[in-house]
Amino acid sequence: MAFDGITIAAMVKELNSSLKGGRINKIAQPESDELLITVRGQDGQKRLLLSASPSLPLLYFTSKNRISPLTAPNFCMLLRKHIGSARITDITQPGMERVVQFHLEHLNELGDVCHKILIMELMGKHSNLIFCDDKGMILDSIKHVSSNMSSVREVLPGREYFIPKTQDKLDPLTITEEEFISDICPKPLPAAKAIYSSLTGISPVMAQEVCFRASIDGNDSMQSLNEAARTHLYHTFARIMDQVKEGSFTPNIIFRGDEPVEYGVLDFQQYGPEYHNVSFDSVSQMLETYYASRDLITRIRQKSADLRRIVQTALERNRKKLMLQQKQMKDTEKKDKYKIYGELINTYGYGLEEGVKSFKALNYYTNEEITIPLDPQLTPQENSKKYFDRYQKLKRTQEALEEQIKETTEEIQHLESISNALDIAREESDLSQIKEELTEFGYIKKHYTSKKGAKMQTKSKPFHYISSDGYDIYVGKNNYQNDELTFKFASGNDWWFHAKKMPGSHVVVKTKDGTLPDRTFEEAGSLAAYYSQGRTAPKVEIDYLQKKNVKKPAGAKPGFVVYYTNYSLMAVPDISSLSEA
Repeated sequence: MAFDGITIAAMVKELNSSLKGGRINKIAQPESDELLITVRGQDGQKRLLLSASPSLPLLYFTSKNRISPLTAPNFCMLLRKHIGSARITDITQPGMERVVQFHLEHLNELGDVCHKILIMELMGKHSNLIFCDDKGMILDSIKHVSSNMSSVREVLPGREYFIPKTQDKLDPLTITEEEFISDICPKPLPAAKAIYSSLTGISPVMAQEVCFRASIDGNDSMQSLNEAARTHLYHTFARIMDQVKEGSFTPNIIFRGDEPVEYGVLDFQQYGPEYHNVSFDSVSQMLETYYASRDLITRIRQKSADLRRIVQTALERNRKKLMLQQKQMKDTEKKDKYKIYGELINTYGYGLEEGVKSFKALNYYTNEEITIPLDPQLTPQENSKKYFDRYQKLKRTQEALEEQIKETTEEIQHLESISNALDIAREESDLSQIKEELTEFGYIKKHYTSKKGAKMQTKSKPFHYISSDGYDIYVGKNNYQNDELTFKFASGNDWWFHAKKMPGSHVVVKTKDGTLPDRTFEEAGSLAAYYSQGRTAPKVEIDYLQKKNVKKPAGAKPGFVVYYTNYSLMAVPDISSLSEA
């Protein structure tokens, strides 16, 4: 989610409660576009990170120190000179702009009280940190913007500071019902887009939330709404803005399983049951958790990119091969027709004249008259032999194709199970096991290297959850773990779960006597649904049975099993109520 005006409003409230009246102790510039300011405030000493990164502009308290260059950059030196021990008198946000202003009071060389403003603009690639005097003149900025770079505004020492009004947006804190209906509702845009493109500081996600709360599809045209719907939409929006004005914020992150998908400072209602919400005490804690989690997932996805490409290429190749084999198999359906032609020529063709191109005969299998094509250059016996030869050839082709289709289908299922394992991988050790499997089955060339001096890697282990009733539930992360979990770790009376007819993890619930409460069955089913290819579906059918009835066919690929008696349940792929051990 963008660092929008509502999130900034919550952040400003948090900054004021902790830093207002506090004194700056230290200023560092660890990166070219980043400041780390240490302030002794009402809650003790705090580190404040201000990042004007074009890809990820951020502002929040952090517990982590950052290594700074030995020689401080010029902008950092200027700040130290003027506000190295300044007192923070106020922190403000103009309207709902993505701008935070730190009002600072300090003593100059003569001991006179002076005022300065440090301004942070969180505007994507245009983000900046700008230092101004009390009259709004720019003293310096962390990024200089000349007239060659921007025709809207120069950000250079000696220029007057102003917030560029490039999009003519309205202030959501002061907009009236009449302005909303007359200026926003007539726009020929989807309802959500009309809101966020017309109002300052409103992100697309928040605009969708407004529409959802008003029971309106955010993708529907704003012009299609009737008068009552428009009025209801405005009042829904006004209630959200009242929360912002009152400072009634609830920092939270929306998760899908372990993956954070969105953050905000107001409760989201637009997300379905497959998502769960985690609340935080502060905006800073929310941001730090969100970006740490995103960073972990992003890093694993980057590391798995090559493996995904190998699996996807192999899948596409095998799916094309299967389509071709199935087409060839359809062609073999003609074989019985050729066999009948041969038989009928032998039965009725003894009296045929030479050179005829066809003849009609009664098909004694169906009691219908059919026309049989003949080669006029061949005798009836030769025509019969030709049809029998075609029949035998197609019969042999069919037998070969049945085996080939079976092998190709199994290979596709195997690759889809590896693809699912890549989707749920969390650590590098998980990827190592998947790479090992791809190497074993020839998708990756084996490279023989000396193990001497090789870096020891932690062995990947299955997920371990504790059910609400205290039972241990284990989930395999890949095919090797599925085999080990089912056939080496699980006992005969333990319960085994798997998504029906789709790639997914083996789930084992440990039990001494084979009895489980109903709630544990449901929770194990939810885990099997979540760690399967059907994790985005509303419900997934799950097969479950005791482990002693699960068998592995001789020569089967890792993770593949058979069973003949099982129970079934419908599970929601939501594991938010379960905790990992």
